Amino acid sequence: MPLSSVKFLDWHLTRKKPFLFGKINRNHKNFTWVEFIRVKTCGTTPVLVGKYTTPYEIDEWENGKNCCAAFGDIKFLFSFSLKTIPCRRKVEKLLGKGALPEAIQNISAVRACENLPMWAQRSIDELLANELCEEINNRFFKTLEFGTGGMRARTIAETLTAAERGKSTTKKPEFASVGTAYLNDFNIIGATIALFRYCAKFLRENHRGHELPSAVIAYDVRHFSRHFCELAASTWKKLGGHAMVYDSPRSTPQLSFSVRHLQCTAGIMVTASHNPWHDNGFKAYFSDGAQMVDPHASGVIDEFSKLVMDEICKFCEKDMAGVAILGDDVDGQYQAAVSKTILRRDIIHANPIHAVFSPLHGTGGVATIPLLRSNKIKCTIVVGQNDRDPNFSTVKSPNPENRDALDMAIATAKSCDADIVLATDPDGDRLAIGARLPTNDFEIFNGNVSGAMLAEYRISQLKHLGKIPQGGTKNLAIIKTFVTTPLIDKIADFHGVKCINTLTGFKWIGEKMLAYENEMLAKELATSGISVNYDGTTAETRQSLLLKHSTLFAFGCEESYGCLAADDVRDKDANSACLLACELAAYAKSVGKTLVDLRDDIYLKYGYFGEAVLNIYYDGADGAQKIANILASYQQNPPNTVNNSAIRKIIDFSKQKIVDADGKTIPQQKFFFLTLANGVKFAVRGSGTEPKIKFYLFAETAVSGKSQLSSAIRSTADLLDAIREFLRSDCESRTNFSH
Repeated sequence: MPLSSVKFLDWHLTRKKPFLFGKINRNHKNFTWVEFIRVKTCGTTPVLVGKYTTPYEIDEWENGKNCCAAFGDIKFLFSFSLKTIPCRRKVEKLLGKGALPEAIQNISAVRACENLPMWAQRSIDELLANELCEEINNRFFKTLEFGTGGMRARTIAETLTAAERGKSTTKKPEFASVGTAYLNDFNIIGATIALFRYCAKFLRENHRGHELPSAVIAYDVRHFSRHFCELAASTWKKLGGHAMVYDSPRSTPQLSFSVRHLQCTAGIMVTASHNPWHDNGFKAYFSDGAQMVDPHASGVIDEFSKLVMDEICKFCEKDMAGVAILGDDVDGQYQAAVSKTILRRDIIHANPIHAVFSPLHGTGGVATIPLLRSNKIKCTIVVGQNDRDPNFSTVKSPNPENRDALDMAIATAKSCDADIVLATDPDGDRLAIGARLPTNDFEIFNGNVSGAMLAEYRISQLKHLGKIPQGGTKNLAIIKTFVTTPLIDKIADFHGVKCINTLTGFKWIGEKMLAYENEMLAKELATSGISVNYDGTTAETRQSLLLKHSTLFAFGCEESYGCLAADDVRDKDANSACLLACELAAYAKSVGKTLVDLRDDIYLKYGYFGEAVLNIYYDGADGAQKIANILASYQQNPPNTVNNSAIRKIIDFSKQKIVDADGKTIPQQKFFFLTLANGVKFAVRGSGTEPKIKFYLFAETAVSGKSQLSSAIRSTADLLDAIREFLRSDCESRTNFSH
């Protein structure tokens, strides 16, 4: 009903607070729907404040004391609380139909928000009215938390509401799906507010309260990524900070570089990395350019926990006024910095490499292609996969860990006689490497193998160039995760350098890099009285000072296809990793070998190390409970045998004190490492970025010749396959573990 057609009683106009009137519709399924318009009075003129639609049973309010007057089907109300949730009796009925109490609590709290946008109100009302209990559970069974990769979750629901789809006729709806467990406008705003407030508090507590909290924000090609980026920037600016955003998609490692280069307090990367097309995410970085760890992560989480929806909704309208837009200037500076990771440019020039590259529809084309070409590496781009496509239309999954994602790249490489295949994930932090075989096929190395090959090569070349002693030094470190192949530990031990193991997630590698940086700065100040400008010095000077006073970071990697060799970046970097891979291929060519030959040489030198991974997905609210049950079962009732081999040792990272090679205590986490009587080891943990439980399997076999190597590869693969199938079956039996 038009506002101008409503007749107000005189005594309504004396009210100073906003009030409501509603139009009753008794014909919508089981609910009486009331379209409310919230108004306030200004003299004798009603002023529209907002409107929303919500389901209430008529007898919940019609006979209540708040009813004041009515004519026709218009009901006037005083003191009607906007915090009142949809009819309690109707909501409670959903509990008996499968809705989780936590989900009902969360959806009710969101729906009661006074400033909730109309589309979100209608979306929730539709979920309730249609009694979509499973969908309600999936969306509202929890509130998002920061994991190993920040916040990452579904953004486009499996079952969209009409309000969310809006006018869209494509896979992307008009609005990101509402839900406390989903990555949407509200969680983006909430995370941004929490990050800003923690940064402002940090500056005050460190006598830098005069500084404005500053943030640089980047985004990938996914649905809603640009919108989320602008929403975060708008929120940051409204809170009183300085915000900078890129004008188009950029990679995660460039965001990490930008935080340091632009001297920002924090950084935000809007991405879900290699996740399915319907997901998105929020990665928070601190001033060192690495993803946040404690105490910063806990500080942001604490601020996030204090927020209420009414406050978050005040920032839903975007305002980009005053937000700085970054162009391609930083692109060149980033590319120049990571190009310095090349150790033997002479080898690259003397042994030309032809690479086939696919960004898998993501950001790789922004930096990787110019990086390769500017460093004299011939690069053929996979036709159709350099398009920025948020649906990742040519692949089942945009994850380079999956071989079928590289099918088009391999076909291209075969047709153009390329030496190497390179494929990066949508945000440019993971790299798959494929090497040509004599049969004209390509072998795709997993992240363990490529990490070991690069570690062996880089330490060997640092010795060859005279940058470290031939006997090695404990002031130089390779850093990897516990779930990355122990072959790298053996390589480091052979070369006399330090190998640091961390929890899963590159943020822990970034934390170690910062610790080494701070140790060097403190010792140089104490011994020489010089306060070093770390980022203002040359790479050579930094390396020399780190070797003298602290530990020089030489290389970092994780089994999930991520690695880093650049000090200017503090997250895994597939752009620069493409350079490292091409340098390695050029070196192999210079000694008359292939990349596969180099891999086999490592096995003959150190022994054969086989690895396998088992990912078991459990989606939604029910899946989250199953994952929790499995982890609890390993803590309280671990297996006695696995595939007929007894368990000899269990390391429980959630209870035991574990220290790294520097003597630093590893933070406790639900993560378990088991050793079998036959020497096989496996780890189990819940993913911090996807709804899955993940097993990592490791086996080691001594070999003395190529014939033994072939046999060892086959027998180890068979053994790990058998153990993997046992774990898959055992895992399913643990999903209902009571704890």
